[in-house]
Amino acid sequence: MMARTRRPRGRIRWGLLVVLLLLAVAGAAGALYVDWMRFTETPLAVGQRESIDIPRGTTFKGVVRQLRREGLTRGSPAYWRLLAEDMGVAGKLHAGEYALAPGLTPRELLRRMAAGEVILHRFTIVDGWSFRQLRLGLAAEAGLAQTLPGLADGSIAERLGIADGRPEGWFLPETYAWVKGESDLDVLRRSHQAMQKALDAAWAGREAELKLESPYEALILASIVEKETAVPAERSLIAGVFLRRLDLGMRLQTDPTVIYGMGEGFDGNIRKRNLETDTPWNTYTREGLPPTPIALPGKPALQAVMHPASGDALYFVARGDGSHEFSATLAEHNRAVARYQLRKGR
Repeated sequence: MMARTRRPRGRIRWGLLVVLLLLAVAGAAGALYVDWMRFTETPLAVGQRESIDIPRGTTFKGVVRQLRREGLTRGSPAYWRLLAEDMGVAGKLHAGEYALAPGLTPRELLRRMAAGEVILHRFTIVDGWSFRQLRLGLAAEAGLAQTLPGLADGSIAERLGIADGRPEGWFLPETYAWVKGESDLDVLRRSHQAMQKALDAAWAGREAELKLESPYEALILASIVEKETAVPAERSLIAGVFLRRLDLGMRLQTDPTVIYGMGEGFDGNIRKRNLETDTPWNTYTREGLPPTPIALPGKPALQAVMHPASGDALYFVARGDGSHEFSATLAEHNRAVARYQLRKGR
């Protein structure tokens, strides 16, 4: 009968230790995996915050440090680095202002930062604004770097390359997007370039018989048309009236030019003495076009001047409902004035 072979107790203990160690490593790895998944899928602690602003030059470590400092995450910097490496965006994050919303995860935030999906703010230049109103609008735009307060209009024009130093009229009314860090001058520059492009295109497509000497003259007249009516169908009619008056050597006699010449002295009412007080913009006392635009004309006003309506009307008067009555003779015009203006004053 053969004797039983005994296994050394030491070998059994070492095997058990190895098994226990492996189980411990597996358990730890499992715990880490669960913690990792929780980190990547748990939304950031946004709370009432609407955005986060990452300054230019911030490193990846700096981004994570800022997120932790502002209470948006408790995730380990190592986890953030691992996630960025997994996504292939480490070293590709852009500075800027990013929107925060409930449910935003670390993965989605990194994706937005890598794509540069910063918050776009919008500023609208209203058709018919004066340059003064444009400056006030820019000054009230929160978040836009303010560089213009204290500068004279001529200095601003010089910075934008406006040759005659007169910025009035040279900015296209549209909505412009800007991001945090940009300045009021940046918005002005884009709107000025947009106006140059729009004016050049409109001038290139003008009617062959248009009797204006330059694009700037067209810009001036378009600004007057812009201020005279808000009825789209009337723009080309009013442009036609003014162009015929210029051709005949008649004064334009348009109230908006008088108001512009009065500046901040205008109190909402225009009186006979205002019509008789001479300024460079008073088209009751001076012939031809005023020296500068009186407002910021939109594209429709530019097109109206380049393509004026034909006809024989030389006068128009407001009906009181936003529209105008057009007349070919002074007698017809006086009757229209009596019908719409004098009756309104009773």
